[in-house]
Amino acid sequence: METKSIETLFNSKPDFEDIRKENGDAFWWARDLMRWLGYDDYNKFLKVINKAIQVMMSLNIRHQDNVFYINRDIEGKLVEDAKLTRFACYLTAMNGDVKKEEVAKAQVYFIEQTRQFELLIRTQDQVERIATREELKEANTSLNSTAKRAGLAFDGYANFTNAGYLGMYNKMNFQLARDRGIKKDDLLEHMGKTELAANTLRAAMTEDRIKNENLYGQQQLEQAHRKVGELVRNTVKEATGKYPEDLPQEPKLPEVKKELKSLGKEMKKLDEKKSDKKKK
Repeated sequence: METKSIETLFNSKPDFEDIRKENGDAFWWARDLMRWLGYDDYNKFLKVINKAIQVMMSLNIRHQDNVFYINRDIEGKLVEDAKLTRFACYLTAMNGDVKKEEVAKAQVYFIEQTRQFELLIRTQDQVERIATREELKEANTSLNSTAKRAGLAFDGYANFTNAGYLGMYNKMNFQLARDRGIKKDDLLEHMGKTELAANTLRAAMTEDRIKNENLYGQQQLEQAHRKVGELVRNTVKEATGKYPEDLPQEPKLPEVKKELKSLGKEMKKLDEKKSDKKKK
């Protein structure tokens, strides 16, 4: 049983290395990390951890090797908790609420830490891009499934997709790709977090409209997609001062993922070295 309560532990405002544990391998308790990042509700914090897991899955990294759920004895009471690797802590911090001072400081800490590995990942936006890209993938899959049930023609997918692009960008996907000097299939891979989120909103709102208005047939589906695209276009303009087609492009996501996988390996090596020194 642990002798120190979490309240006592965090009254001293420890740094990240202070809450590190050893049990053969280095790990951090999720509830300790939660407090370090300024969260006080474990169930809400689990949503942040789940985003980190989503990123790992996108990287084809076994999340079970980085997040291990277990019951933990705290002052004689069993509570749900999880053991996290340094990499899992990093991804969790990068997906945290940056409005929290603790999260902002943690992100600075981890970004500074990555400098020793000479990698290109410098901001939380690159990590959040991966999670947002996965959300868009899920939203598009759900939208297309709903559209299919609502009478989307067998050969009408391309026109349905471009109806959304026309509304949101005033141009079709191949025209947008041409203007950006990239391949059509790479459009989503170069979008920044804001643009990806806007497209996720476009997909979700279109699906809701199809369901709520009981739309059916190719023409109604395309009209709905284009109309929602126009609404999102205006929202982006109002929020950012730019239309979607003018938003800045980012490094191709597969390159960012490769960097993140390398970072995970380097962080594991770092803790192995720390553990070896502690044993000596």
